[in-house]
Amino acid sequence: MKMVKNAAGRRVPAEINGEKVIPFKGVGKHRPEGRKHGTTLVSAADYPPDGDKRVASLKEALQKAGLSDGMTVSTHHHLRDGDLVANQVFDIAAEMGVKDLVWFPSASFPCHREIIKHLENGVVHHIEGSMNGPLGRFTSEGNMKGTAVLRSHGGRFQAVQDGEVKIDIAVLAAPTADPFGNGHGLEGPSACGGLGYALADYRYAEKVIVVTDNLIPFPCIPMQIEGNYVDHVVEMDRIGIQERIVSGTTQITKSPDRLLIAELTAKFCDAAGLVKDGFSFQMGAGGTSLAIGIYFHEMLKARNIKARFAVGGSTQYSVKMLEDGCLEYMLDAQTFDLEAVRSMRENRAKHPDISIFHCYDYHAKGNYTTMMDVMILGATEVDVNFNGNVVTHSDGYMLHGIGGWQNCLFAKCTILPVPLFRNRIPIIVDEVTTLTGPGELIDVIVTERGIAVNPRRQDLIDKVKGAGLPLKTIEELKEEAERICGKPRRPEPLDKVVAAIKWVDGTVIDVVRQVRT
Repeated sequence: MKMVKNAAGRRVPAEINGEKVIPFKGVGKHRPEGRKHGTTLVSAADYPPDGDKRVASLKEALQKAGLSDGMTVSTHHHLRDGDLVANQVFDIAAEMGVKDLVWFPSASFPCHREIIKHLENGVVHHIEGSMNGPLGRFTSEGNMKGTAVLRSHGGRFQAVQDGEVKIDIAVLAAPTADPFGNGHGLEGPSACGGLGYALADYRYAEKVIVVTDNLIPFPCIPMQIEGNYVDHVVEMDRIGIQERIVSGTTQITKSPDRLLIAELTAKFCDAAGLVKDGFSFQMGAGGTSLAIGIYFHEMLKARNIKARFAVGGSTQYSVKMLEDGCLEYMLDAQTFDLEAVRSMRENRAKHPDISIFHCYDYHAKGNYTTMMDVMILGATEVDVNFNGNVVTHSDGYMLHGIGGWQNCLFAKCTILPVPLFRNRIPIIVDEVTTLTGPGELIDVIVTERGIAVNPRRQDLIDKVKGAGLPLKTIEELKEEAERICGKPRRPEPLDKVVAAIKWVDGTVIDVVRQVRT
C-alpha cells in the first residue's frame, strides 16, 4: 500500500478500497470542486397513483430495489442498540446470495455484532461508518476484507452530498409512517424522537425503503422523512426494542472525580464569561456532561437569564432547562431519552428536529457549530499538543465512532472534561495513538487534578486569572498522571491499515493499523 505524509505528519494511504484519497491539508485548507451528487431522474408515472407504496416484506423491497453484488447499503442509527432492522438487511442479502456489499451506517451499536458473520462469509466487504464494541474489535484485529472508513456525522453527510459515497439502497426505520413513505420518530411503539441522520440517505440514495411498525393513513405529519423520495414501504411487527432505543432516564454521574470535573468545567466557563444571557452551547448525554448542564441551568436560573439555543442530543435535563424558560431553543439532531421524545412531540416550536446537514456539514454555506459559545466534548486521549483521539484506546483498539466530535471542534470555546487517567492509564500522552482532531481547535482540558488552557487561547488565560481555578500546563498534567500510573507503553501495531480516519472536509487525517494480538 503506497503511503503519503499529510499536513499533520501522519502517513496515510494514497488509495482506500481502490479509490484515490486526498491527504489532510490542514484546517480550512481544502476546497471542494464540482457539483453536488444527484440521483437518477424518475417519473411519478412509475409509482402507484393512489400513493400506496407498500410491499409485503423487506426481502421483496430489497429485490425490487435491485440489491446486487458490490452495492452500498445505508441505515441510520436512531434506534441505537434497539435496532432490529439493519441485521435483517444482511440476513436477507445472504439468503439472496449477494456478496461484497458496503454497509454505510450513520453509527453502529453492540446489537450489530450479528453483522460480523456477514463480514466473515463475504456478504459484507467493509463498513464505512462507526464500529463500536465487537465490530471495532473485529476490524482492529485485521479481519475485515476491505478497509473501514470512519467519518464524523457531518463528514458522512459531506461524503454523500459530494458523491464520494454513492448509496445504492437506503433502508430507513421510521417509528411512524404512511403508505406513501412519509415518516417520523415521534410516536409508535419504537418512538425515538428525531430522524435527522436519515436526511442524506433519503435525499441522495438511488432507492429508498422505509420500514415501520406503526403504519398510519396519509399524511404522516411531521414529515421527517419525505415520501416523494421513497420507493417502497414495508410494515413489520417490530423495528426496535424500546428500552434499548432510549433510556427511560439519562443518568448524571455519581463518581466524585467526574462530579469535580463537571464543577471545575462550569466554574471555568463562568470565570471566562461564557455563561451569559443569550449564550449557546452543546454537550453530550454522558454523565459528566449532564452534570455540567445542571450547573449551567442553576447559573441561568439564579441570574434570571436565558441561553439562546442548544444543539445536539436532547435529554430530560435540556428539556427541563427549556420548559423552565432558561433555554429558548433546543435544536435536536438526536433524542436520547423518553422525556426528550415527549418534548419534541409537544414543544415543536421550541424543540424542533434538525438534520446533521444543518449543524455539521462542512461543505455547506456555514455550520451552526461556529456560532456556539461553549462546546463540551470527551476524548479517549489528548496529547501535549492538545490533539485529540476519540476513535481508539491507548492499546490501539478501535472501539468508538467519531460521531459529531470533529464537527463540534469549530465552536468558539471547545472544552474536553476528561479524567486524568482511566483504569490507571493516563489520558494525556506525548502523542495520541490516533489523530482524530488537531490541537489548534481544542481550547481547554479539564481534569479532576487541574485545568490546562491551550497556549493559543491567551484570551481565555487572561480572563480566568485570579479566579481561584487550578490552572496547570498540559505538560504538568501529563507528568502528574505518569507519577501516579507510570508511563504507559505505546502499542506496536502491525503494518496493515484496517481503517482510515476522514477529516470533516473528506481528506484523510490518520489511519488505524491492525493490533498485535
